[in-house]
Amino acid sequence: MSELFEPRTAGATPALRRAIEVLDLLESTSEPLAAVDIARELGLPKSSAHGLIATMMEFNLVVRGADGRFRLGPRLMRWASGFLSQTNLTGEFQRYLTGETNLNAHTITLTILDGREVVYVACRDSGDPLGLTFRIGMRLPAPYTATGKALLAAMPAGDLDRLFADPKNWPAPLTPLGVGSLNQLRQELDLVRRRGYSIDDGQVREGMICLGASIQDHSGCAIAGIAVSLIRNQASTHTLDKLGADIRTAADAIARRLGN
Repeated sequence: MSELFEPRTAGATPALRRAIEVLDLLESTSEPLAAVDIARELGLPKSSAHGLIATMMEFNLVVRGADGRFRLGPRLMRWASGFLSQTNLTGEFQRYLTGETNLNAHTITLTILDGREVVYVACRDSGDPLGLTFRIGMRLPAPYTATGKALLAAMPAGDLDRLFADPKNWPAPLTPLGVGSLNQLRQELDLVRRRGYSIDDGQVREGMICLGASIQDHSGCAIAGIAVSLIRNQASTHTLDKLGADIRTAADAIARRLGN
């Protein structure tokens, strides 16, 4: 039966591919979209778009609002919950923080790398006002985040170059402090490798500083990033040195729980 799951040609399942493109489009926009907008953005005939969206509505993959526009549906959350429940990663993250004391005063986040972005899969908030709320499912450009820098630093050089091959598609900076090119990013990643942890100093949000480290599986492959966040006026040199060591310790401890 395994041959049923072998990769097929690009045109083998056009309806499924188009449905995924619709979901990706709705995820990437801040506002719901009308069917005509979806058809135009994806280059679909209007009749095909309407039929596809109707089927996706039937399965709660998309929902239509009172204004006739479409947004992501609740079935996706069920899938996301199923994905998270089937991986030990988030569970071990939560269990480690339950018994951990050195990081208890700070916000701690867990992300995975998806292309050129990190996706937040778990978070433990502190009471400190960071000016930014981390949400599960939130995406941010990897070059600007502490976890993203940690994961990119663990990536083979060739893969990093391919990921950011086109300088015209460099991610838009989130603040004026964002690293502006692949060469600048390489310099930061060299520091990450030497230091053992990464630093985002105001690149996601000015006034906030984050320190991150990669979590490696049993094969030594970086599978996730963990970061601690605090406001800049709390970040003395001594505090940063200690938190850098603490987040590296946390990453290694979770990796051991996962079999590394």
